[in-house]
Formats: sequence, C-alpha cells, structure tokens
Amino acid sequence: MLADPFKLLWIIGRLGLALAGSLVLYSLWKAVVFVYDELTSPLRDLRGPPSKSIIYGNYKEIWDSDMSLVQEKWLEEYGPTIKYRGILGTSRLFTTDLKALNHILMNSYDYQKPESAIYNIRRILGDGVLLVEGDVHKHQNPAFGPQQIRELTEIFVDKSIQLRDIWAEEVVKQDKEGVGRIDALSWLSRTTLDIIGLAGFNYKFDALTDDPEKNELNEAFAIMFRAGTGLDVIPILRGLIPALRFLPADRDAESKKASDTMFRIGSQLLAESKAAISKQNGDKKSWQARDILSILVRANAMPDLPESQRLSDKDVLAQIPTFMVAGHETTSVATTWALFALTQHKDVQDKLRAELATVSTDNPTMDDLNSLPYLDGVVREVLRLHAPVASTMRVAMKDDVIPVGKPYIDRKGRVMHEIKIKKGQTVIIPIVPINRDTSLWGADAREFKPERWESVPETVSGVPGVWANMLTFLGGPKACIGYRFSIVEMKALLFTLVRAFEFDLAVPATDITKKSAVVQRPILLTVDSENSNQLPLLVRPVSNN
Repeated sequence: MLADPFKLLWIIGRLGLALAGSLVLYSLWKAVVFVYDELTSPLRDLRGPPSKSIIYGNYKEIWDSDMSLVQEKWLEEYGPTIKYRGILGTSRLFTTDLKALNHILMNSYDYQKPESAIYNIRRILGDGVLLVEGDVHKHQNPAFGPQQIRELTEIFVDKSIQLRDIWAEEVVKQDKEGVGRIDALSWLSRTTLDIIGLAGFNYKFDALTDDPEKNELNEAFAIMFRAGTGLDVIPILRGLIPALRFLPADRDAESKKASDTMFRIGSQLLAESKAAISKQNGDKKSWQARDILSILVRANAMPDLPESQRLSDKDVLAQIPTFMVAGHETTSVATTWALFALTQHKDVQDKLRAELATVSTDNPTMDDLNSLPYLDGVVREVLRLHAPVASTMRVAMKDDVIPVGKPYIDRKGRVMHEIKIKKGQTVIIPIVPINRDTSLWGADAREFKPERWESVPETVSGVPGVWANMLTFLGGPKACIGYRFSIVEMKALLFTLVRAFEFDLAVPATDITKKSAVVQRPILLTVDSENSNQLPLLVRPVSNN
C-alpha cells in the first residue's frame, strides 16, 4: 500500500520530465525555424536601421519617442521601403509606397491581422468585427449607412449639449474668475460612452453622472486603454509565443475584471434587444429602432437571409464590445486631440468659432454640420495629424510579390521594382507617416493647417484610404465601417463646445506627449503613471470674454 503513492509520484515525475523535454525540444525547433526564416527571408536585403537589442529589436526606440517621428527619420535615411526589427528580432516590412499599400489593403484575404495581435485584441474584446474577415465584416455595414447616421445625429448633439452644461457648471463651481480647469479626455470619454450607449444599443449608460454604479463601464474602459510611459514586454511576448501565455503581466486582473464587466453588460443589451424585436411579432412598421444593435439583430433575423450570412447569438454578442470601443474610445481621443490642437492655434479656434456662430440653432442636423466648411477642414486636419491609431499590422498569408509605384534601393545598391515577401512575415501599415508625408502633402505636412483642405494636393489622390485621402480609417475591404459615425459625432461635439467655450492648455505643451494603448492617448508627464492619461484645459465661457 505504501509503495503506490511513491509509484504515482515516480510516474508523475517522469511525465513532468517528458513534458519539460518536449517543451525544450519544441522551443529549440521553433528557434531553428525562426533563424532559418530570417536568414532566407527576401526582406533581408532591405535597408533599415540596425537592431538595438536582441530582445527588443528597434521596438524600444519606437516606444521611447513619438513612434511616427522615429519611423519618419528612418524613411528619410533609408528610403520609402525599409525593414526594422520587432520584438525578438522579427523582420517587419515598412513601406510608404502607395501602390504597395494599395495592394496590401485591397487583398485582405492575403494580408490579415497577425495572430499575436488577434490574441491580444481577443483577450480584451472577444471575436468582434475587428477580427473577422470577408463576408462577416460586410454583414455589419447596414447599421452604418448615411441614413442611419443622419437619424443618430440628434443623440450626438443632445449629449454634446449635456457635456457643455456640465462644463459650464464646473466653471461656476470652481469660481476662479470665470475660468475652470477641466480634464478633457475623461469628460469626452464619458460623453462618447453615453452616445454609443444610446446610438449603439438604445441603452442609457449615464456615464456623465457621478453615480459610481452607472460609471462602472467607463471605469472598465479607463483600465483597458490606460497608456503609460513604461514598456511592458510580457503582453507582446505572450502574443508572439503561445507557450508563454501563462506568464502574468501588469494589470491582468484589472483587465479581466473590466472585460468581464463589458461582456456582462453586452449580454444584457443583446437579450433586451432581441426581446424587444420579438415582441413586435414581425410588424415591420414597428421595427423603427435606430440603434446599431437593433438594426444588426433585426437584419440577422430576416427570413430571407442566407444561413451562411446569419450570425449566431455568440457572434452578435462578440460585436458589442467592439462597437463600444470603436464608437467611444477612438472618437473621444480624436476630439481630445482636436481641443489640444485648437489651444495651440488660437487663430484657428477663433475662425472656427466665428463660423459656428453663424448657425442659428444649438441643435444642428447632420446636413447642418456637413455644410460648415471650416469645421470640416478642422476635423479632417485633426484626423490627419492626430489619427487615434498610429499604425497597424498585417501578416502575409502566402508568398507574394508586392508591386511598388517608385523603385527603391536595397542594401546592396540594387534598384528594386517590387517587394518579395514570404508567408508569415509582418507588414506595417504606417497610418500617421502617410498622413503627414511631405512628399504627398507638401513641406508643411506636419503643421496643423485646416486651410489645406480648400485645395488638396493632387499627390494624395493615390492614398488608398476610405475617407479624405488619408489612412486614418484604413482602406479596402477591411476599412473602418463606422467612419461616418465617428466623423459626425466629432463634428457635433466640436460644434457645441467651441461655440460655448474658449480653450487654453492648462500646462505647458511640452508636458504633454502621446503613448499608445490601442489608441494614442495624451500623457501628462508631470504626474504618476496611474493618473497620467489626461488633457488638462482651461475653459472660459465665450460670454465672459
């Protein structure tokens, strides 16, 4: 009897050794394959910066600076088609050649999101529209058409007015000679969350209230998308190496709690939407709900929809966190950067306010907002220079030859007319570098000048973007389907806020930098990292000027 436990321990020990040995052999095999792939890679002859680290490659250089600035420096030194090293020395193709980018974006089946990015997005958002390919992605489009956005504009404006009134109360409450200090990022995040609640799900999140229970979702987002100045390499390694996904990272517990909150609320929203539509008993005249989820659920329930296009409840539920993020985080960050830009260019702020003052109502329609040319120019210029997402990645699903519009010189001095790439290699889509490329936009490409939209240079006509000759919303079959929603929402916010207030930065501009945690958030360098995601503004009601 006493021998049995020892025998069991002996068996477990042998199994453990076998498992550990297998893991070591697997790791060695993967290392050999990696080295072989790098040595035989067609990208090996591309010019580019030397790797600074065996572990980090060039990634730490990118992280420690404005990521677009360091990449633009490389482009100036090595040409428009280069490679640099990612984590663990992986080669990354980086090109600003418009013909090459068009090829990559238009062939979305051949160039898909890398598995490492999918893993990290899935941990936060599940299998939403950001991860799906092909027909499933197209299936979401009916909820984001121009007519749907026209009907939602009233929600955008009403919530913008509510924010305006809260800020006016804050100014009075602070009682500092008619000037209040406001964290624009926090308030805009709460406002856009309320907007996506009503416009996306016909649900009142009430994030603009001070009730902690009603603000749990806003807190969840604040945790998940908090950017900091420190580089945490563990999440990146977990994405690249599945065997390391057991490793704990900072804020894992917080992120899981936030993700669970989002999915719990999403399940409730889906159940309520389905119940409301079921109650209508097929009366199409009563199917007038204008929110995105109701449109999606209704379209998915149509009897003439082919089964191949019908989404399961699980698939529909997976879209909800994505809609929350895409309709909330990106717009709040973009509008925050808009206010930052207006504090740095007071002449633009004054000119914009003068145009907005010509409108006789506080409740403009979508057509009213779109009829204001300078507002349109300001929004375009903000989204060009301050794109919420600075770059994205694709991985080649097969060996390919990418055409280029302009020949480039490789490190052996040869003039090249195409880019060869192997299956599994990574391509960077350089959103901000294209948006402020001086060869496309002119010598003043990095300056904030809304007037440039009065006469757009012919050179940008080849940019393969879905909107305004820029890559902010990407292009091709996988372009952002909610771009109209975001643009009109942003216009409604700026229309209401700039008419009502004059804005100045509450700290020196040098105290503000950008760091990316999915989106590029402002970082205040003079406070601790837990509270650094903010944009402090001085707000003065226009009537007090």
